[in-house]
Amino acid sequence: MKKLILLVLLISTSVVAQQEIDYSKHVTTVDSTIEALYSVISGDKGEARDWDKFRYLFHENAKLIPTRKTKDSKYVVTYMTPDDYIERAGKWLVENGFHEVEISRSTQTFGNITQVFSTYESYKSKSDTEPFMRGINSIQLLNDGRRWWIINIYWQQETDEHPIPEVYLPKN
Repeated sequence: MKKLILLVLLISTSVVAQQEIDYSKHVTTVDSTIEALYSVISGDKGEARDWDKFRYLFHENAKLIPTRKTKDSKYVVTYMTPDDYIERAGKWLVENGFHEVEISRSTQTFGNITQVFSTYESYKSKSDTEPFMRGINSIQLLNDGRRWWIINIYWQQETDEHPIPEVYLPKN
């Protein structure tokens, strides 16, 4: 009898462990979707990221589009899928620690589409007091009637040449 009870417990534990995690609460509003985005890429050095949650936030055809300045002073973009981003940045995020914190937001919505300018600061650790980088994420979202999807994230880091305009900084 003890062996039967143990077998039932092992099987039920295995079934629970194999069930998919429910990420639906993270995509019920624009706020919850953006909060989930920032939280999933953020973590201290050595802290694993929940890449399944990250993938869940994005529409199947979504793109992440960073901008950068080349050596010959030309601005270019790189188009990545969420999986491309994970492959390119995932290891670095864990090895170095990275916390991206939203400090201001400007949102426009029409019907089921929303455009968000989300100003961020980046830190290596939660205990850092000064960011090592700032910028703006331009995030496009779609509500399909059931949930919010990230369609694109298009971003640029702040530089001396392009400081963040006051309108996109926190109001005091």
